[in-house]
Amino acid sequence: MEKTMKEEKIRAGRNRTITLMREDIFRLKEKLLSLNARVNPEEITNKTIQQDLFKCMEYLPEGFVDLLFIDPPYNLTKEFNSNKFKEMSADEYEEWFDSWLNPLRKVLKPTASVYVCGDWKSSSAIFRVMSRYFKIRNRVTWEREKGRGAKSNWKNCSEDIWFGTVSNDFTFNSDTVMLKRKVIAPYRIDGKPKDWFEEENGNYRLTHPSNLWTDITIPFWSMPENTDHPTQKPEKLLAKIILASSREGDFIFDPFLGSGTTSVVAKKLGRKYCGIELDELYCCLAEKRLEMADNDKSIQGYIDGVFWERNSLNDQKIKNGNGRDKAIAYSEDLFELIKL
Repeated sequence: MEKTMKEEKIRAGRNRTITLMREDIFRLKEKLLSLNARVNPEEITNKTIQQDLFKCMEYLPEGFVDLLFIDPPYNLTKEFNSNKFKEMSADEYEEWFDSWLNPLRKVLKPTASVYVCGDWKSSSAIFRVMSRYFKIRNRVTWEREKGRGAKSNWKNCSEDIWFGTVSNDFTFNSDTVMLKRKVIAPYRIDGKPKDWFEEENGNYRLTHPSNLWTDITIPFWSMPENTDHPTQKPEKLLAKIILASSREGDFIFDPFLGSGTTSVVAKKLGRKYCGIELDELYCCLAEKRLEMADNDKSIQGYIDGVFWERNSLNDQKIKNGNGRDKAIAYSEDLFELIKL
């Protein structure tokens, strides 16, 4: 147990970080799977596999995944609770990356999409390997608003997500990932707003998604999705990808699940899911978050079809009863207007 659970930290009263007690681990680890024979998709649907990816890949079914999301260790020396990833040469990292991406292709449907996360050091290797097996569609760059300062280099405040597809037949729902922005210089024609809308607390415009994301907030201590995982991806980031590149009921698969963000967001958005993670503690965190999603399907920064800009929480809380009903009504009205 000492290898999978660090001593409980003393946290501030308002700290909302999701934690595990020893009794949580004993209970939740009973839900975890370990594969030692070929399985069918139904056997791993909505499950967490606690296992080394290289030891269970051969047992995964073929052709069951609609969307593959991959957030592998970047080419940095970093500790992940009970495991440590060591930095390699660029060539070694590319070889390691290829060693599991190539065999994972078997799980994909012909219409599947693939997203792979990386930083500036690993991005070139990701592009080269993905180009061997998939049709590269784009590279998303998203801004990290946190990061250490640097005196002899540029502060590292961005990461990449490479987007590829198995074929030319794939899903992309751009209307489901519209971004709601405040209008700084509203333009009118004949006194009427041009491509923007007047609301109680400001003027807004819905814009189509681009490959530059500046509205993402890294989970931190006061956010209810936060965990102690060192490289946790935000639920909002996964929501954009899942909504854009899958439909309700599709199967989302993550072979480096971490603390479970991909599975949690897939569940909240009505998709099937499965993830693989080596560390038991992170698997149990994923299962605890999945239980929490039974009662709370909200995603910070996303309200019924609209993604809001970063640091706009006060604008989202429109004062009318509990605020949420009116915000939803506004979102639906805006979608009707923009379709005209």
